[in-house]
Amino acid sequence: MARAPFFPPPPVAPAPTRAFARMPPAVFPGIMGLFGLGLALRRGVDVIGYPPALPEMILGGVSLLWVLATLAYGVKLRQRTGVILDDLAILPGRTGLSAMSLGLLLLAATLLPYMPQGAAALMFAGLALHGVIAALILYVLTKGPEEGRHVTPAWHLHFVGFIIAGLVAGPLGYGLLGMTLLVGSAIVAALIWAVSLVQLARRIPPAPLRPLLAIHLAPASLLGTVAWLLGMQGVAVGFAVLGAVILAGLVVTIRWVTVSGFSALWGAFTFPLAAYTSLLFALAGPYPVLEWPALGCLIACLGIVPAIAIRILQMWTKGTLAAKTNAATA
Repeated sequence: MARAPFFPPPPVAPAPTRAFARMPPAVFPGIMGLFGLGLALRRGVDVIGYPPALPEMILGGVSLLWVLATLAYGVKLRQRTGVILDDLAILPGRTGLSAMSLGLLLLAATLLPYMPQGAAALMFAGLALHGVIAALILYVLTKGPEEGRHVTPAWHLHFVGFIIAGLVAGPLGYGLLGMTLLVGSAIVAALIWAVSLVQLARRIPPAPLRPLLAIHLAPASLLGTVAWLLGMQGVAVGFAVLGAVILAGLVVTIRWVTVSGFSALWGAFTFPLAAYTSLLFALAGPYPVLEWPALGCLIACLGIVPAIAIRILQMWTKGTLAAKTNAATA
């Protein structure tokens, strides 16, 4: 008697993923870089003389993009609040969520010429939000494996990023707050720079992580700009010189830094360069000799920042960014 044919059961279809359940935080550093480009263009209007509407249009579009991306991550949090700790457990998640909270401070700087009171409210909200993110990062680092506690350039984002509030505090007359941010952030940044130098001398960073070295430029740029806003031109020039040294080091070693090819961590190249461009434009008023270096940095920004940010955004829309950065699922 012939056996009845055996047909294996059909494979079980994977459960459908809810909308934004795997929203990747790694999209935010690129958005942060676009914010920086818009603010650099705004500061360069008086130096170069192009239409002031150009930076305002860019900043308006970037602000909307940040709001949409933040709302998307908010949907992810609503689905499972604890997912934020899973995202913070990995390096791309920590850098991304720090950039997300710092985006609120950059939004405050964007709105400053139009809504001073609204900018002040956003500044304090941004400081509070970034404080929560920094505290959660400390918690995750202390509870996680010991090898994850090594100082990385991304620590500037986590623990020095508060200095971005100084871009708003100074112009609004919060001089004490601005000075506190300047001094406190400078101390923390100096410690991170010192430890990073020792680590770099002892151990070559893995190729995929080398783009993060560009973040070292951001604190020097922001500290210099905030010092300039507080009327401390000599200090601002000092940070500009330090930034020039860091930038020169990055330019000389760029092939070594980028040897592993493009990744989401290339977002680290965007905001630091834009922030340094802003500092040079600020100093170009009292020091006209800096106009040409500022213009050169701006041209580099216009070529580098949108290209990297758009590529990261394309990875997000295609669904590959979450997988490549190991984003957590709600």
